[in-house]
Amino acid sequence: MQLKQKLSVLIVLLFIVPAKLFAQDNQFSGWGAWFHSQKLSDHWGYSFDGQLRSHDQISYLKNVLLRPSANYYFAKNKVGALGYAYIATSGRTAAGDKTFRPEHRIWQQYTYSHKMGKTIAVSHRFRWEQRFLGNTAANKNDHYFSQRFRYFARGVIPFKNDSAVFSKGPFLALQNEVFVNIQNKNKVNKHFFDQNRAYVAVGYRINKMIDVETGYLNQYIKQAESYTLNHVAQLAFYTRF
Repeated sequence: MQLKQKLSVLIVLLFIVPAKLFAQDNQFSGWGAWFHSQKLSDHWGYSFDGQLRSHDQISYLKNVLLRPSANYYFAKNKVGALGYAYIATSGRTAAGDKTFRPEHRIWQQYTYSHKMGKTIAVSHRFRWEQRFLGNTAANKNDHYFSQRFRYFARGVIPFKNDSAVFSKGPFLALQNEVFVNIQNKNKVNKHFFDQNRAYVAVGYRINKMIDVETGYLNQYIKQAESYTLNHVAQLAFYTRF
């Protein structure tokens, strides 16, 4: 299969988005992220990612996300993880007052990676989350617990097709992630489907341990009676040691 054919297959597989042509609410935001993984032995390691996400029109910092995990390597391409996440969400009321909601998560994850052809690296991630959402204000009692499942697929396609080991140079990244509510969906958005994130980016691998990329992420968010389409400009760094 030629590279162009492989790319076409990836686009079809990864960019399966909800069948909505127009969103009720369009937003534009910016995300910055750092993803780090470190192997400590043949079987053990850890990961961490930190993210900053803006509100619509980059008007203020909406989310701060910190997510560490302990990893177990069943094989080089099969990794299990047990992690914790803290998400701080800031908002504004209709009157302009500031709001704040903390969220704590415990999550379990399995990642399987493989090659498509000679050079395309593909990874599949299955994540189960237990979410503990706090009150939105000191005088409110609107905290709740829910569970969510996420499936993520990502392909990294080097621009140069001259080596089986991609260690340096530019690349194209394609990914998609689907979120579904498993427990207490009525507290989240009253639906089984939660959101979808489709992403395309151009990056550069500085060496085997460091990638930097920038791209466009299309976030479709299902709400109780409507839906939002968030257009995100993202800058991300990946480090592996």
